[in-house]
Amino acid sequence: MNIPRTATTFAPPVMEARRWLDGVTFTDERPLINVSQAAPVDPPPPAMLQAMAEIVLNDPSAHLYGPVLGLPDLRAEVAATWNRDYGGEVHADQVAITSGCNQAYCAALMTLCAEADEVILPVPYYFNHRMWHDMAGIRTVPLATGPGLIPEAEAAARLITSRTRAIILVSPNNPGGVEYPAATLRAFLKLCRARGLALIIDETYRDFDSRSGATHDLFTDPDWADTLIQLYSFSKAYRLTGHRVGAITASTARLAEVEKFLDTVTICPNQIGQRAALWGMRNLGQWLGGERAEILDRRAAIAQGFPRLAAHGWALLGCGAYFAYVAHPFALPSDQLAQRLVRDAAVLLLPGTMFMPPEIPGGAQQLRIAFANIDRAGVGLLFDRLEPLAY
Repeated sequence: MNIPRTATTFAPPVMEARRWLDGVTFTDERPLINVSQAAPVDPPPPAMLQAMAEIVLNDPSAHLYGPVLGLPDLRAEVAATWNRDYGGEVHADQVAITSGCNQAYCAALMTLCAEADEVILPVPYYFNHRMWHDMAGIRTVPLATGPGLIPEAEAAARLITSRTRAIILVSPNNPGGVEYPAATLRAFLKLCRARGLALIIDETYRDFDSRSGATHDLFTDPDWADTLIQLYSFSKAYRLTGHRVGAITASTARLAEVEKFLDTVTICPNQIGQRAALWGMRNLGQWLGGERAEILDRRAAIAQGFPRLAAHGWALLGCGAYFAYVAHPFALPSDQLAQRLVRDAAVLLLPGTMFMPPEIPGGAQQLRIAFANIDRAGVGLLFDRLEPLAY
């Protein structure tokens, strides 16, 4: 008997982890340290809130349906920003605005894959990508990564079959945090073009990359649109998570197919969120630079403090953007360990088993720490909780 598509995948990991808090009491002396979700918990900055209030009160069109592919001014602003930051040539009609980056991903896959087609996804992977594959009837082909969690194009080439439609890369990576070298991205673009595949690069965390200057040169390729699909999220940059605003940059032909999906699912992206994102891109450059500096300081705090855990057998596998991806030294599998940490250490984080298929070893020894909402002092407190553990 056939089963519904949603029954083919697992429960949302972040929601599952939140249920581990049920029945557990935390105190003022030992409050919960929540490093489970990669999302800011603060509202947008005051200046943006004021701008949004004025939009609500004074812009009647913000309460109506808008263009399916997004506000023309925001599409143009994204294109101009990409041209400035990557040194390439992107046009406004090659950008679409979506209801968050997850929707951008789903829309891209819907234009590429039929039932039983395959996509190659490096592991550990972002779990929502795997969930969409499952529900869409797409087969996930895991690509093992080596030291540093960097995927290799040569290894991916060996996984390509007649049903392969795309290779997915996330940089800076979720859950690993690592920043993929420009040469790695170029090698994957070359491979995908040669084999007639799409290369999807999710750059949700591009604003928190530690490198200066362009992080890759893919948009300088005059034919980038024949292969490349780039995804982005405004949620992390401007604290607009609840307003659901993302972007997809691709060929105009691809976006014509994307439009069919978006019109069916949401009709148009959030109108207030789009206008807030546009205002943020035009006015919050200096503020966003400060946000980036703070995230980089938290990353530095992880790296500087980690020897405390390393002395007890822990290993730092990757660190960057919002994430530290670590290996623990205990015999207890990570899915059980993560639940024990709620009670024993008042720490909520996600196990590697949520980011790895069961047939790929390693997830049981791994944990993801999302440090976007703990500052340098909070990182120290987290290590104070983890260092004395013994299982």
